[in-house]
Amino acid sequence: MKGLTIDMLSVNQSETFRKTISESDVYLFAGITGDTNPAHIDEIYANSTKFGKRIVHGLLVSSFISTVLGTKLPGPGTIYISQSLNFKAPVYIGDTIEAKVTVKEIIKEKNRVILLTEIYNQNNALVVTGEAMVLAPK
Repeated sequence: MKGLTIDMLSVNQSETFRKTISESDVYLFAGITGDTNPAHIDEIYANSTKFGKRIVHGLLVSSFISTVLGTKLPGPGTIYISQSLNFKAPVYIGDTIEAKVTVKEIIKEKNRVILLTEIYNQNNALVVTGEAMVLAPK
């Protein structure tokens, strides 16, 4: 399976991935990464924060950008070069998020693609935004 080559891409082309974040997703991410911040895993502690309940790890949420890049746009064979992230709002356990990746610029001579990366919650609120640069599949 191959992804889209540089010649198959166009500006404003986009793809998405949607997922509901479960409690087990948060615990598995904490176990894999070692990030056991109580804001994510301790309900009593999280209730005392400004968020009022546990929040999902920002990097767990933003990792779904990689899902879009590696499986849909450009797809299999894509190599991540860089990613900027701006966290706009918290994501809670049980939220359904949608990662959207949109081609912003194509640099054919270097086989690079710059993409707008956005994540929205089920209320269509922007929770994460940023920009990625990738090498398109050959």
